[in-house]
Amino acid sequence: MRRSLSKKEIVKRKPEIDRIFKTGRHFPCHGLKLIVSQNQLDVDRIVVIPVRHYGNAVQRNRIRRQIKEIWRTEKPRMIPGYDFAFVVYPGKVHDYAFQKEQILSLCDKAGVFYQS
Repeated sequence: MRRSLSKKEIVKRKPEIDRIFKTGRHFPCHGLKLIVSQNQLDVDRIVVIPVRHYGNAVQRNRIRRQIKEIWRTEKPRMIPGYDFAFVVYPGKVHDYAFQKEQILSLCDKAGVFYQS
């Protein structure tokens, strides 16, 4: 079983990221902002963007890996057809459990989970 994201699940191109920011709905919380935009695909896609002054390269890559892992484990609960942009701001460093709780609450606000 593959435990990483496939290439079609990651947004890489600048025009696609710009479209997410322009057409997406914004859901902020402390230290993190979620922007959700519909796409015309049958998969959800993600991009994690730490702001410019978010620590050094090690810290930026670590937060990217953490958020992508949380998203990967929770994506079976999500309705397909959305692009997600997570913008991470500097501040107090939180543990994995707090990050997961924060991301799940933002996704719930955005209404991207299947109704249970």
